[in-house]
Amino acid sequence: MAETNSARRKPVFTKVDQLRPGTNGHNLVVKVVSSKMVLQKARPNRPQVRQMSIAECLVGDETGTILFTARNEQVEMMKPDATIILRNAKIDMFKGSMRLAVDKWGRVEVTEPASFTVKEDNNLSLVEYELVNVVE
Repeated sequence: MAETNSARRKPVFTKVDQLRPGTNGHNLVVKVVSSKMVLQKARPNRPQVRQMSIAECLVGDETGTILFTARNEQVEMMKPDATIILRNAKIDMFKGSMRLAVDKWGRVEVTEPASFTVKEDNNLSLVEYELVNVVE
């Protein structure tokens, strides 16, 4: 088992301005600019009644910002000015714009505060995309 741990690849961290529609497997270090709860409801049809919550968080680094969709326990971590490491994040398309999300295969971790300042005038979620299928 020690051999498999040493054989793991080191994560390659990308910047916000390098994100493209329909891609996944991104590792980013971002700061939370703002967080807004958009859905909070209980799910009574489950044996354990657990609240389902979704928040839209504006996160970014020194190259730009993007909306991050936080779900359930991720919502509590998304406090303004917190520095977050997103591992295995993916880009979801919602109404033609990019949203960053981390599903059950990824991780969201709070880390020590980063020294960079967020470039708020380059919001990638405000860019509208039209995905076109090309038949060859």
